Amino acid sequence: MAANVPKVFTVETLRSAAKQSLRLLVVPVRLRRAIKKYLREEDDPHIRKKVRQLSESFQEIKDTNLQLPESTAKSLADCMNSVETKRWKIQTVYGDSGLQYRDGETAAYIASRMPAVFSVCYRVLIEIRRRIPDFRPTRVLDFGAGTGSGFWAVQEVWPKSVERVNIVEPSQSMQRAGRNLIQGLKDLPLIHGYTSLLALSKEINKQCKEINEKSQRKHDLVIASYVLGEIPSLKDRITVVRQLWDLTDDLLVLVEPGTPHGANIISQMRSHILWMEKRKLRKLENKMKKAGAEKAVLDLKSGAHIVAPCPHDGKCPLENTGKYCHFVQRLQRTSSQRSYKRTKGVPLRGFEDEKFSFVVFRRGQRPRELWPLDGMKLETLKERRSNKKPEDLEIDYEDFIKSQVVEVPYINPRAYDSDTMDEEEEQEDGEGTDEDVEDTTDTTEEGDQEEEESERACVGGGWGRIIFPPFRKGKQVTLDMCVPTKEDGSEGAFERRVITKSKNPDLHLQAKKSFWGDLWPLTTQQESGKEKQVDAEWCRPDQDQKWGAWP
Repeated sequence: MAANVPKVFTVETLRSAAKQSLRLLVVPVRLRRAIKKYLREEDDPHIRKKVRQLSESFQEIKDTNLQLPESTAKSLADCMNSVETKRWKIQTVYGDSGLQYRDGETAAYIASRMPAVFSVCYRVLIEIRRRIPDFRPTRVLDFGAGTGSGFWAVQEVWPKSVERVNIVEPSQSMQRAGRNLIQGLKDLPLIHGYTSLLALSKEINKQCKEINEKSQRKHDLVIASYVLGEIPSLKDRITVVRQLWDLTDDLLVLVEPGTPHGANIISQMRSHILWMEKRKLRKLENKMKKAGAEKAVLDLKSGAHIVAPCPHDGKCPLENTGKYCHFVQRLQRTSSQRSYKRTKGVPLRGFEDEKFSFVVFRRGQRPRELWPLDGMKLETLKERRSNKKPEDLEIDYEDFIKSQVVEVPYINPRAYDSDTMDEEEEQEDGEGTDEDVEDTTDTTEEGDQEEEESERACVGGGWGRIIFPPFRKGKQVTLDMCVPTKEDGSEGAFERRVITKSKNPDLHLQAKKSFWGDLWPLTTQQESGKEKQVDAEWCRPDQDQKWGAWP
């Protein structure tokens, strides 16, 4: 696939395109109000106790599942080498094991976990919107939807494009709570709820036969957030993910907690989907060669590649290193969280950090685009000082004074503190004010979206991912990154780079402002045939004695 039209970045646009983290995320007003209204209607006096029990149940499920992968992985390998046609048949139905959500557990989940899960889903989906601005899903599948955290995130990121949403959630209590939370919202898409993937597949096949259209089976976007860890064994997880991939027409998003167990699940699913699609692609190419086709014409949806977080489709460089790939999203705690998660009367801090691991698959081959630093001329600090002209040192005081004047726009405090309003104030204000706030928010988001889409980090390559917190010491910034080692993104490696101000002041400033999870621009000029020498500007983990001490 040929490269696209060259796009030359500037220093400012590089920073804008590389920024993917959201720093502190504030849960939307309407979601905070919906949660508070639901908890007020439930009026459970023992909800704090149930919140604590829910946290303990999550730990029990994780400890139980950790005992299964070793025995299951051997049987899975044996099945893969056999010729058995039904090797992917589900042996345990999702929902038969793990935590059973009743009304009490559902209320505890909404009070303690729903804002954090929403924040992570929003963080992942907003990166998809930034990097693939042309992607606007119309059909969405949310597997293991729970109380609808993924649905709320989709509505915030693509509020007007979604037409139909299929939700798979085995807990009737969770489904009822999800329907209760969206009451009063306007312009909602068509929503259908199912208790299992089997029920969804039967309904979709029935609709396809009636209208004689197979494309109705596929979904533009499929989300499975915080659910694979509750499925007991590796074989069952692979079965479910294969079914979800079969229902995916474009993007598949998998999200798990940012723990070693959750990151391991994401790594296993990533390896399997890529291996499966590469095998299909090899079989298709061999079939075309045998048929005598001079030029193999492949479907645009053939194969798969990773949109995020990995900048390549090769083997994960963190395998067998004792490290695991995860990120963090900080969110402002809602009043419900601060109230019900409090222990022993001690008030909680106003924010919490939710760690997560994720992967986003897309059908088709990875596009080929030019790397961002290939068309840029970056000066060293010495060159910059030598190129300065005397007139550049003159100061225009009028322009300087104007530049120091900052116009602070008016911000309605109700947009941030409305979840603390009591019921009487909400009734006095009426619904019109809420709509005005939401309309203003939507307008602002549309403006931000246009600004973000103008400078985007392409999926085709040339961007590394900062997978650990940057380390700043003096005038040096150390970045631990996952980077592609080939222009087609077929292979990758872990690299530690030390960015100094003397060698490149522009990139040094960008490194100082970079955050865990952001991207880093690369150039193909580093891909030389010679083996790199280890110096102060370049260091690989296997050549650095400090690697074992890093997080």
